[in-house]
Amino acid sequence: MADEALFLLLHNEMVSGVYKSAEHGEVENGRCITKLENMGFRVGQGLIERFTKDTARFKDELDIMKFICKDFWTTVFKKQIDNLRTNHQGIYVLQDNKFRLLTQMSAGKQYLEHASKYLAFTCGLIRGGLSNLGIKSIVTAEVSSMPACKFQVMIQKL
Repeated sequence: MADEALFLLLHNEMVSGVYKSAEHGEVENGRCITKLENMGFRVGQGLIERFTKDTARFKDELDIMKFICKDFWTTVFKKQIDNLRTNHQGIYVLQDNKFRLLTQMSAGKQYLEHASKYLAFTCGLIRGGLSNLGIKSIVTAEVSSMPACKFQVMIQKL
């Protein structure tokens, strides 16, 4: 329980630190979001390396996504993804109905415009993990009502 609180506090301080140190122009053109996503990318690469060192090779892309939704998500956020959907053409939607990094904010739409900065790190986390498993992707997040959110993963075919 203490490690979860520390992770939440660290994440909040990381987001506020990036935004406080940024100049006005950087906030407007999305450089802060990019910085947070790049941090998450590097952390995701490292975590996947540690989590998969003793697991068998994955059969396919769907197998990798199931691993991300179950094992990876459980280790990082202490719960599985609530829903995984795919169109079997390289697009996956991961839905978390009670996303830990948003539960501290609000359950309504009051802080909806600030949600993107709290999701950028996680988008990078997913992208970095997939990258280390050999999948190049674009990850975006969408929030319609907090604390629920959807992460859309578009696989880039080589």
